[in-house]
Amino acid sequence: MADVLREEQGLTLTDDPEQADVVLINTCSVREKPQEKLFSELGRYKALKRKRPGMKIGVGGCVASQEGAAIGARAPYVDVIFGPQTLHRLPKLLGQSGSGGGPVVDLAFPAEEKFASLPAPRAASPVANLSVMEGCSKFCSFCVVPYTRGEEISRPVADVLSEAIQLERQGVREINLLGQNVNGYRGAAPSGGLEDLAGLIRYVSKLEGIGRIRFTTSHPMEFDGRLIEAYAHTEKLPSYLHLPVQSGSDTVLQRMKRGYTAAEYRSKIERLRRARPGISVASDFIVGFPGETEAEFSQTLALVEDIGFDQSFSFMYSARPGTPAGDMDDPVPQPVKLERLQRLQALINSQAGRLSRNMVHSSQRVLVERRARRGKGLIAGRTGNNRWVNFDGPVSLIGQFVDVAITEALPNSLRGRLLPESLAA
Repeated sequence: MADVLREEQGLTLTDDPEQADVVLINTCSVREKPQEKLFSELGRYKALKRKRPGMKIGVGGCVASQEGAAIGARAPYVDVIFGPQTLHRLPKLLGQSGSGGGPVVDLAFPAEEKFASLPAPRAASPVANLSVMEGCSKFCSFCVVPYTRGEEISRPVADVLSEAIQLERQGVREINLLGQNVNGYRGAAPSGGLEDLAGLIRYVSKLEGIGRIRFTTSHPMEFDGRLIEAYAHTEKLPSYLHLPVQSGSDTVLQRMKRGYTAAEYRSKIERLRRARPGISVASDFIVGFPGETEAEFSQTLALVEDIGFDQSFSFMYSARPGTPAGDMDDPVPQPVKLERLQRLQALINSQAGRLSRNMVHSSQRVLVERRARRGKGLIAGRTGNNRWVNFDGPVSLIGQFVDVAITEALPNSLRGRLLPESLAA
């Protein structure tokens, strides 16, 4: 959004709302009570708008897509309401606003137009996100994404490569391929037909300056043999995978409409570990899904132990308006959800700590990304398995891959020592 407004209207970012000509609130409807958070945030700017009537206020993202004109009915001082797929139209929408007829609303799903209209990417660090597709066609019973972002649309391989090359020339060394269901990527190939994610990774891996490729968010249904083979043959894919499972119970997975069983998920991870021994696996979990019993939750804990997840995004279930699960009876009391979430997190944190301690005395390839947030003179980067390491070194190493000996495992990071011989590599 900042890039679009800078490119077309010459606007620059400010940290001071008092100075802002345009205030944009970007929203996400995945978590609990996003509407209340939105209107609380809007309340902060109402007084500013009263003092400076020329200031424009815009609401974007998935809550905007869900609520639409209802936002303007409750907060009539909002000027523009736009969805995730129409942010490229923001300069035009702002220009149309302010006529006194209520907010300008644009909630269409022109994903292809959006990709074609966005300005050239600008890299702010050695790591960059690159959107390769939009939308999701899975329609899991708990998820609002298909309704707020539309069905899956993939960018052509040539367009993705063009953007990757631009990022590479700006010093990017790690690219994260993004999609709401990135494993479902099916983009037009240069030679005709469609290319899947494994094929796209193969194309991007040929860029000499890109040393590491990640992808997110994945769905197990389309984590197939070709992607597993990519881990066997593509060194630029690090030994890390984030593959959301949500639950270890087949009955819960069925109610979630996830389309796989816990055994099928286990089988894919077993095949992956044969292709890439020692790979670290992270996941997402929803605790307290409607009707979840203690026995069903115990199956989730068993899956966590069996697979050895060492990182996760874990949430207590909260109903999203307009989803099938939102109409289900939800007899799991909030205190039970919280207690289960704490047990799950404790188990995963325990496994994460064990893995981090096992990394001590090992040598890890690290992409230096920035100065360390704590510790004078330290720089920081991530290992292939997505752990932050802080170590002594010059800031001139930012943007380079170096080898680091891990010396200490801390609760949320690692400490290390730069191996000077890696600088000559």
